[in-house]
Amino acid sequence: MVSVNELALDIFDELAEYPEDYNVVCHEMDNGARIVDCGVSAGGGYLAGKRFTEICMGGLGEISISMGRVRDVALPFIEVSTDFPAISCLGAQKAGWTINTNNYFAMGSGPARALALKPKHTYEVIGYEDEFDAAVIALESDHLPNAEVMQSIADECNVDVANVCAVVAPTASIVGSVQVAGRCVETAVYKLNELGFDTCKIVSGIGSAPIAPVKKDGTQAMGSTNDATIYHGSIMLTVNAPEIKDYLDRIPSSKSKGYGKPFYEIFKEANFDFYQIDTSLFSPAEVVINELSEGAVYHVGHVNPDVILKSFGFD
Repeated sequence: MVSVNELALDIFDELAEYPEDYNVVCHEMDNGARIVDCGVSAGGGYLAGKRFTEICMGGLGEISISMGRVRDVALPFIEVSTDFPAISCLGAQKAGWTINTNNYFAMGSGPARALALKPKHTYEVIGYEDEFDAAVIALESDHLPNAEVMQSIADECNVDVANVCAVVAPTASIVGSVQVAGRCVETAVYKLNELGFDTCKIVSGIGSAPIAPVKKDGTQAMGSTNDATIYHGSIMLTVNAPEIKDYLDRIPSSKSKGYGKPFYEIFKEANFDFYQIDTSLFSPAEVVINELSEGAVYHVGHVNPDVILKSFGFD
């Protein structure tokens, strides 16, 4: 079976070997662990964001960035495609590992999760587990991890710490904006998984979302980057499962009771408590599904340019 860590390591090595080409900085620790700073102190950029997203997806996603429009405003858009949706999105890209070690906090995603089985239930559902001898992790944080944090990741993944590699970027950075928008397809696959649909029946996925302008404040950046998919993520999934029709009405974000305001406003009204937010909001705006066995096509949801422009600061 394909190894998401092996594929991602090739991409990481390119970043580490040619950091000046990506406007990133590579650090090698005394214990041999390697870190590529993609936006903490380094400038990063769109190309680094592309590679960061490819690493998140375990090398099983194709990424491109181009200019598009939200109403009459020109904005960069990311397009993501994968022919391994369950593995690339749930088995790798999903932010399913909270790193909280020695006062260091980060949301962890990427293929290292498939070694540590974070969370284990995800891998039981999709029937996947990696066995590679190196771990590649993507950390969403405004600080770089220290040697102890990298050792703890190694221990969880059951690999030598010298074989642990991390890419790091804060939400409030170009790479942060790119990689969160790059989760547009993952959001659709994750939503179906949460609804109880067998995501192994998703044959392929493709989607696009606008890349949010960088905010100065990390919490506001979290809001605008999530809004990119909630209000303007357009996804197409090809599935081989006629039962998909039973899930259609619950997929798009517009079905959430919290829908209609920029995420930062919703979060603020909830006193910045995630547990007070309807989790069904974390869904794509629009989904088209092509069901192969019956040759059917379904369309649910819609983009909401007004909320996007307000969230991005164009009101």
